[in-house]
Amino acid sequence: MLGHQLGQSVDFLVTAGQVADCTPAIPLLGERKAEAVLADKGYDADSIVQPIETAGATAVIPPKANRKTPRPYHKTLYKQRHRIKRCFSQLKHFRRLATRFEKNKINFEAVVALACSVLLLA
Repeated sequence: MLGHQLGQSVDFLVTAGQVADCTPAIPLLGERKAEAVLADKGYDADSIVQPIETAGATAVIPPKANRKTPRPYHKTLYKQRHRIKRCFSQLKHFRRLATRFEKNKINFEAVVALACSVLLLA
């Protein structure tokens, strides 16, 4: 899920359950312009960081423990990631979404879009 500075969702992409969260990161960012991209350690891969920095944004992603040369990151800005976590927490209040009641991908995407719209209007 992609969010903006207030922690509200901007876009999302539904993938299979066995797909890693970081796989659709770059396609989800697309051509959007940002000053900084915040993500957790799971997104610390050169294949993700490089396109972000090439686009002119700062990658605020802490390095994984197994990285041989840890990259520096803006620790104060990383603390703003709580807004993203709050967005996921609010989305989990929608029972159909939290329990994955909809088994069909199109229906599930519709529920996610509807939940995101309700949160944006609230």
